[in-house]
Amino acid sequence: MFDKLVEQKIREAMSAGEFEGLEGEGRPIDLEAYFATPEELRAGFAVLKNAGVAPEEVQLLQEIDALKRELERCRDDAARAVLEKRIHDKSLSFRLLMDRRRQK
Repeated sequence: MFDKLVEQKIREAMSAGEFEGLEGEGRPIDLEAYFATPEELRAGFAVLKNAGVAPEEVQLLQEIDALKRELERCRDDAARAVLEKRIHDKSLSFRLLMDRRRQK
């Protein structure tokens, strides 16, 4: 019953155009970071994020996402190279941090 109500509300919102113009519209969702986060930490991180308190992992993911958006808009080759390096470095930091968390 609840599932049908939720689906109905989503359809109504879609019909009203409430999902149009959202950030990331038309782009695939990148769930790599979500699945890289240990399952036992995901719910806690979500609570912290909603409270405006971001752990280091979340902060890194936000920075990576912002850099990727900037890279999409960038047309200068030299600037793109710098952005790509920063994305690589932040992604590496994130993966190393997550590896350390898994080993604990």
